[in-house]
Amino acid sequence: MRVVSGICKGRPLKAVPGNTTRPTTDKVKEALFNMIGPYFDGGVGLDLFAGSGGLGLEALSRGLDKVIFVDRERNAIQTIHENIQNCKMEDKAEVYRNDADRALKALIKREIHFDYIFLDPPYKKQQLVSLVEKISEHRIVTNGGFIICEHSHDVELPERSGGFSQYKHEKYGIIAITIYSRFSEE
Repeated sequence: MRVVSGICKGRPLKAVPGNTTRPTTDKVKEALFNMIGPYFDGGVGLDLFAGSGGLGLEALSRGLDKVIFVDRERNAIQTIHENIQNCKMEDKAEVYRNDADRALKALIKREIHFDYIFLDPPYKKQQLVSLVEKISEHRIVTNGGFIICEHSHDVELPERSGGFSQYKHEKYGIIAITIYSRFSEE
């Protein structure tokens, strides 16, 4: 695993020890960022099931100003901190050990708005539709922002969810990427 592009291009990333996380492959990461970027002039991101932090670090490397990393596993949090230090991005990152629902509640209370939310939950515990609806309900994505969902290729997500509609959907072997953007409800 490595940072694919941007100011940290080529930096190796540690994987979370054990088999509880599934890192995003470089091929999928490159394709994903080509769909939403590939580079950014600032912005704020949320890596909600961060694992090793690979998606959030890629986003920082490509120009986001700040990323909040959340994972509930102790090993993942330790790995995220190590990868952030390796990429020298400590000043652009916040890391929290929490589950997705509690983390969203805390972020909603802080009134933080995100330009990009990365959702890559464990495939067996698919909760993407309810997460997109909760994110939509509390309007924590900026106008023009995206929710990026990584999921199993055999999971079909709805065209519309909450105040969002599918912007792009691509399959890469056993992995699929579905990107939502806000649609006008008028």
